[in-house]
Amino acid sequence: MAAMADPGPTGPDLSTSLAAAEFPAPVFTASGCAAAGRELAPFFDLTEIGGVVTKSIMMSPRSGRPTPRMAETPSGMLNSIGLQGPGIESFIANDLAWLRDRDVRVIVSIAGGTAEEFGQLATRLRHEPGIDAIEVNISCPNVASRGLVFACDPGAAGGAVRAVRRNTNSTVPVLAKLSPDVTDIVAIADAVVAAGADGLSMINTTLGMVIDTDTMRPALAGITGGLSGPAIRPMAVRAVWQVHAAMPQIPILGMGGIRTGLDALQFVLAGASAVSVGTAVFNDPRAPLRVQQELAAALAERGFASLADAVGYGQRGLPHRPNEKGQSELMEDSDG
Repeated sequence: MAAMADPGPTGPDLSTSLAAAEFPAPVFTASGCAAAGRELAPFFDLTEIGGVVTKSIMMSPRSGRPTPRMAETPSGMLNSIGLQGPGIESFIANDLAWLRDRDVRVIVSIAGGTAEEFGQLATRLRHEPGIDAIEVNISCPNVASRGLVFACDPGAAGGAVRAVRRNTNSTVPVLAKLSPDVTDIVAIADAVVAAGADGLSMINTTLGMVIDTDTMRPALAGITGGLSGPAIRPMAVRAVWQVHAAMPQIPILGMGGIRTGLDALQFVLAGASAVSVGTAVFNDPRAPLRVQQELAAALAERGFASLADAVGYGQRGLPHRPNEKGQSELMEDSDG
């Protein structure tokens, strides 16, 4: 490893930024795993981490899918919640107000069935104080296209993000949340950035299924569900690596199976400027703060004076080549 500055007696500088939004710490909750953060407040001070990414909010209240909604898998978990939530008005009056009163930094995740609904949500949030960034969950079904997921089509993904960017305060960054269930995640990333995304959240859960061998039927009422947990971490790190190699100027909030500080460090070295901790909170509610503390120790042990010095460090010095759009891509060898 090349020589680096001494982290100093107080440890490395953990401050980071996601486009125009600056944060004193790099670890966030992950959308969908702790609602709006209230459930975790008894276990640690939410102001000590980077912030809370809320559960994805829709325009109207939504009851979600029938039970059973969750199933354990090897090194992971399947969920089929169905975007259950109180709707935007209740969220603003109760959850956002609660977070604002406690000075918690907030990334509001929104989800819509159409590009127009995404735009309506952005419009409703436009003048609300206390929002540091908007996460556009384009990994939900696109009702207008008979079940197509926005994030699996560059045009649909760009349309949803464009609607949000047009109706969001220019000082508030818009982050597009990408699905791993695509052939070329860089192409989707390129489309949403062209549509106005200031940064990326990646990755969302990947589609999976479990069959109960006693009942001989699907374990989830919704048949399929989103796979999260350590099982998807290598996929997530790969996705972050590929997108950062192609668009190193775009900030990434990385997530997918992070349980420890060393897991988080993998994402940072691949190119993430911050990380989210999700499934780990189900058996360790203090996981976001613990991971942040472990990440700080891991950075110090490796001689990094700051988190910023480590972002994308794993790619430095490796050969690159321009792709057809002139973007930089790492040269890869494969036996496959």
